[in-house]
Amino acid sequence: MLKFVLVGCGRIAKRHSELLGFHQISGATLVGVCDLVEEKAKTIGQRFNIPFFTDMHEMMRNVDCDVVCVLTESGLHADHVIALAPYKKHIVVEKPMALRLSDADAMIAACNREGIQLFVVKQNRFNVPVVKLREALEQGRFGKLVLGTVRVRWCRDQSYYDQDAWRGTWAYDGGVLTNQASHHIDLLEWMMGDIETVFAKSTTALVKIEAEDTAVVTLKFKNGALGIIEATTAVRPKDLEGSISILGETGTVEIGGFAVNQMKVWNFTTPEPGDEEVLTKFSVNPPNVYGFGHQAYYEHVVSCIRNHHKALVDGQEGRRSLDLITAIYESIETNREVVLTPKRNAPCKLGEKAVPCA
Repeated sequence: MLKFVLVGCGRIAKRHSELLGFHQISGATLVGVCDLVEEKAKTIGQRFNIPFFTDMHEMMRNVDCDVVCVLTESGLHADHVIALAPYKKHIVVEKPMALRLSDADAMIAACNREGIQLFVVKQNRFNVPVVKLREALEQGRFGKLVLGTVRVRWCRDQSYYDQDAWRGTWAYDGGVLTNQASHHIDLLEWMMGDIETVFAKSTTALVKIEAEDTAVVTLKFKNGALGIIEATTAVRPKDLEGSISILGETGTVEIGGFAVNQMKVWNFTTPEPGDEEVLTKFSVNPPNVYGFGHQAYYEHVVSCIRNHHKALVDGQEGRRSLDLITAIYESIETNREVVLTPKRNAPCKLGEKAVPCA
């Protein structure tokens, strides 16, 4: 039984703690939680009758564990992963893995140095229809790729951002691109391949935050295909859509729903056995925008650790989508098309910490 602990007991910790604490993941259990706000840690700790702490180092010294899940503010992921790595426990970190590429590199180096695996949470890759789409791509059923699009049309009103002071800030969160749409951006790049250039526009339409609540992005992939990202948390009064569409010379697939969960279109010029069942067989109806992917994701983590396999989304793969996100922000700030290069410095406001007065 792999023993997990959580660092950070905010909104997303409810999902993680229920999966691990209620033993919904075979071979995994929850043995400790930590948050700077004692009441948050206490709520989860008492719910599952496990120790709770306000200092992660105290927890690591006093709780026997195998894996640490870092669920804190995005802008603190790097600090926490680097500080936890010397305990030589495998680390799961929520998306995005960091807000700056230099921090992502430091996280990867720290985990490599200690000989531990770094897992980045991208649970939508494990959604039932997404797995089916990826299978079709790997089989070459689309032929030449033409266009890939993702749409995130969700509702996050001012009360959501007011829950925590870090939400929507450049230093610790970013906007819809880094938070809500980061999974979908990852899916688009995973399906369509490496990106050559991006051009983007954004606005803060309906809420008072530093970062954007709405953005549109056009992309050119290295294989010649084009892409579009549409992301907003300004839908009212409730979540509308989280989707991906892939168009190729010999096929078209669209996955919709509000959590990339419903197979809506599955058309190929050359039908194969089972195609007629895909629309019904590969759709699910999750209770919220998190979907069911977290369970399959954790099962993957357990399998990788037990069998010494490489993670589907390790530190390098997590860095890849962060590279794209920072390029999008660079385009927004400079109002120009940005070329993604291996040595790109990625100057943008994302991840900038306020400099304290002397």
